[in-house]
Amino acid sequence: MEDFLHSIQILNYTVAAVALPLLAALINFCLPAKSKAAGWISTGAILLSCILSAKVFAGVWNNHEVHAQHLWFTIGKTEVFAGVLLNNLSVLMLLLVSVIALPVHIYSTAYMKNDDRYNRYFTYLSFFCFSMLALVVVDSLVLFYAFWELVGFSSYLLIGFWFTRDKAVQANKKAFIMNRVGDIGLLTAIIILFAQYHTFDIVQLFAEKGLIAQSIINNGLWVGPTGQIPALWQYVACGGIFLAVAAKSAQFPLHTWLPDAMEGPTSVSALIHAATMVAAGVFLLGRVYPMFTETELTVLAVIGCFTAFMAATIALTQNDLKRILAYSTISQLGFMILAMGVGAYASSLFHLATHAFFKCLLFLVAGIVIHQMQHIKDDNELDIDPQDISHMGGLRKKLPLTFIVAIIGALALVGLPLTSGYLSKDGILIQAFDWSENRSGWFKIIPIMALLTSWLTTFYVARLIFKVFFGEFRLLKSNPDIKLHINDGSWQYKLPLVLLAVCCLFPLFSLNPFSFEHAWLFKGLKSANFVESESIYHTFIPIVVNVLSLFVLYAVYAIYARPNSFAFPQSGFLYRLSYNQWYIDDIYKRFIVKPVLRLGSVCFWIDRRVIDGFVHLLAHVSGYIAKLSAWADQHIVDGFLHLLTRIVQRIGNFARKFQSGKVQYYLFSMLVIVLLLFVLKILI
Repeated sequence: MEDFLHSIQILNYTVAAVALPLLAALINFCLPAKSKAAGWISTGAILLSCILSAKVFAGVWNNHEVHAQHLWFTIGKTEVFAGVLLNNLSVLMLLLVSVIALPVHIYSTAYMKNDDRYNRYFTYLSFFCFSMLALVVVDSLVLFYAFWELVGFSSYLLIGFWFTRDKAVQANKKAFIMNRVGDIGLLTAIIILFAQYHTFDIVQLFAEKGLIAQSIINNGLWVGPTGQIPALWQYVACGGIFLAVAAKSAQFPLHTWLPDAMEGPTSVSALIHAATMVAAGVFLLGRVYPMFTETELTVLAVIGCFTAFMAATIALTQNDLKRILAYSTISQLGFMILAMGVGAYASSLFHLATHAFFKCLLFLVAGIVIHQMQHIKDDNELDIDPQDISHMGGLRKKLPLTFIVAIIGALALVGLPLTSGYLSKDGILIQAFDWSENRSGWFKIIPIMALLTSWLTTFYVARLIFKVFFGEFRLLKSNPDIKLHINDGSWQYKLPLVLLAVCCLFPLFSLNPFSFEHAWLFKGLKSANFVESESIYHTFIPIVVNVLSLFVLYAVYAIYARPNSFAFPQSGFLYRLSYNQWYIDDIYKRFIVKPVLRLGSVCFWIDRRVIDGFVHLLAHVSGYIAKLSAWADQHIVDGFLHLLTRIVQRIGNFARKFQSGKVQYYLFSMLVIVLLLFVLKILI
């Protein structure tokens, strides 16, 4: 009985945590457009959600899972249930989303205070948080898909928030369309799963001893407890899930929308890149993980590794501050997908959690830097891009707190010791090498590329920090009379930075700063059959990674921070390949976008010339037929009627003369008739 009451209380807390942001969005929707109350209503709602999520987390983590559902609707014999599923994965994401959203909300109250659509921003932001919080706790694939779509829709609204800018409109269209490709894949997978197992219930499907676990592929058939279908459909379902993951979590080949999504407010970028939209793909993998075969997991590892490497190489040469961080997000998500592929399930989700804090921190730092650069641009009437790091430098003197927290976030992203990033990323690298140990030589390319990507990460992160915060302020060289009235900002800027910076350090996750196996989060997510390995990689990989990372840091410092430093030649094939983002967008434009536009033009021409032409021809023919019918009606039908009328009228007039009332006319008429009869008698 006590356990039952405890479960009811946990469920009530969960529903309240999810519903509060929706309530805030509805209240904000009813407020005046420029009402400043909207910001604090949304912030208060997410604060309460955070507190309730913490209570739910404390009640469920490493405890029995809570699952409650009610009959939603029935179609024929199919019953569809709606409910809440709370296990370690659910409550981790519930807490992570709300904890990351809280500092973003506080930060946004200052960052967006002068925006004309302040109220609309917080309405969208609260609705976005509601969609994501609901996504992580629902227990049905039908509801999961519904909230998956709402996350995509609300992110579309936020990315295109400044809809008067053409780039923002193009960016949110691109994000929306590319995510629809993934959504088709997810919908296909859900339909196939229902066809095979006749249920949408996530617990029945993906539990440790669920329907998926009891299924096998044998002799070209996918055999399960409820029936069998051709094995091809299992591959199609897994492919559809990967498409959904690739679209939401920006994996190759559906990754190109994420860098363009930077056109939204920086605070939105911080939330999307940290623990919400892009994390939804990794969360989906965690939900359906038992479905993948070893071969399919290997494909995931290859794609994740390639995405991580590719995005890291692109980040090396970018000058847009937010674009560098965007490609960093793609690269780190690649690490998470790689970890899922090599069986490092717990490390993947561990890295998802740690990455949320330091990436959110770095985006909020970027927001302050860009905000202050915009002030410099406006105060001095300069024609510069406030996001271009080539205009920056030496900002550590003007923005001391921002600089300190940026260093902490950068070290966590690089994965140096005493940070949370060290625990999670080194765990992925170690387990990737363990995974490749008993496989052929080609498989060893995957952990080696991941290792190389780790050093590339060190390079581009260090380049960003040194170009923004070290050296001299570069605008002063071309504008010596420039006015610099910049600072770290109000407490709404500082408090979120400090909170997130503290969360980037190791004590939040483990008292042992050098062992990922001792992290409480890793222990709570690792599978029951996980075996701790004492291979040489546990010692060798961290030493090699971090020693070489220190050398890379010094090299970047020598290149970008010291006076008269060496400058890389901005030419050559490799530079152009990186700067132009591997030409993937150009390839899409040439081979997909342009053909589709041409097809659209052809269809438009056919519609205007052929279909509309045929319709217009029918209209003209119908018009001529109508005119002919009108002429025939007027001149033939009406003419014949008029002729009959005239004849009848003449006959009537003629007959009327015989009814004059004069006796002599009657006698004369009788005589004529008698004579006619007599003549006819003689003739006949």
